[in-house]
Amino acid sequence: MSSIDVDILIKLGISAVFGLIIGLERELKRKPVGLKTSLVISVVSCLLTIVSIQSAYMFPNSDQVKITMDPLRLAAQIVSGIGFLGAGVILRRGNDSISGLTTAAMIWGAAGIGIAVGAGFYVEAFAGVALLIISVEFIPFLMKILGPKQLREKEIMLQLFIRDQAQIDTAISFLIEKKYIIRRLKIKDLDNGDHLVQILVAVDYREKTTEVYASVSNIDGVQKVEIESIS
Repeated sequence: MSSIDVDILIKLGISAVFGLIIGLERELKRKPVGLKTSLVISVVSCLLTIVSIQSAYMFPNSDQVKITMDPLRLAAQIVSGIGFLGAGVILRRGNDSISGLTTAAMIWGAAGIGIAVGAGFYVEAFAGVALLIISVEFIPFLMKILGPKQLREKEIMLQLFIRDQAQIDTAISFLIEKKYIIRRLKIKDLDNGDHLVQILVAVDYREKTTEVYASVSNIDGVQKVEIESIS
């Protein structure tokens, strides 16, 4: 086995380790893209980069034919092609919220790490993985502690089923007294005579969703409560 083959195997092994780290972070959060997907993306991106670079120097020039190739032309197509995978994990929920953007970005990041390793930038690839993990794990945690108030809040969707129309104002006043920030309000008349009040509220991130449910359930006139934590 030549030194070139050993170097290629080392690159593929390093890209697999880095892809494993990125995939493990997504796997622990039960996201659509986990270990296997991140490994495949990182290793194949590295392999295509190696092929792109090596093939540029495999065809010697001659007097009859002069061949010129861009060493990173194939690798450049990875960046645009990986967008199809990223688009597949971006979802729109029924409450109009968008999820999967971070996972899509991590897919793009795994491809970038593979390209960097394939091109021989080991230190830069390691630094990229470290910064990716810090960005998605530790920075949001610090922002919840030290950041502005908006970053120390979480959104909760409340669906209140109220029989008496006059009790709607009572419910809204109760939420204001609890210092919940009302982001969106929608009222719908149901066929059975009840009123469905959909309220998107922002509460302190330390307050449990169960605590909000217990508080809202005790509002006079509320027949039934449905609650969903958005963020």
